[in-house]
Amino acid sequence: MKLVIGGAYQGKLAYAKEAYRTDSGWIDGTTCSLDGAIDTCRGIYHFHEYVKRLLQSGQLQESNNSLIDMEQWAAAFAEELCRRNPDILIVSNELGYGIVPMEKFDRQWRELVGRLCTCLAKQSEEVVRVVCGVGMRLK
Repeated sequence: MKLVIGGAYQGKLAYAKEAYRTDSGWIDGTTCSLDGAIDTCRGIYHFHEYVKRLLQSGQLQESNNSLIDMEQWAAAFAEELCRRNPDILIVSNELGYGIVPMEKFDRQWRELVGRLCTCLAKQSEEVVRVVCGVGMRLK
């Protein structure tokens, strides 16, 4: 597993495609199926949007309609994804900088993406942060 992170419009996908020589097999987190597409793809971009869609779908709520424990869920998700698709490339925006959103949903989304990326980084063999199209290897 490899994780490529950075701010919006910083060239993360172009960097990942070139650095890992992968032009095909990508899915877009804004439109892909939530049911298993991530398990078989070569890479996913807009991963943060995939997480938003998972949160909107209600799949992360317990039977009493409260949100699941994000940290526990994120760790289990990262471990399971690494098991099912160990060679996946994940490209995600960093959402934790800047102003804290006013809307509760947006705060939950931001927290969940941060926790997930933290867990994915632990599972990843390589983590790269891209700024202005330049990748800086963090791990």
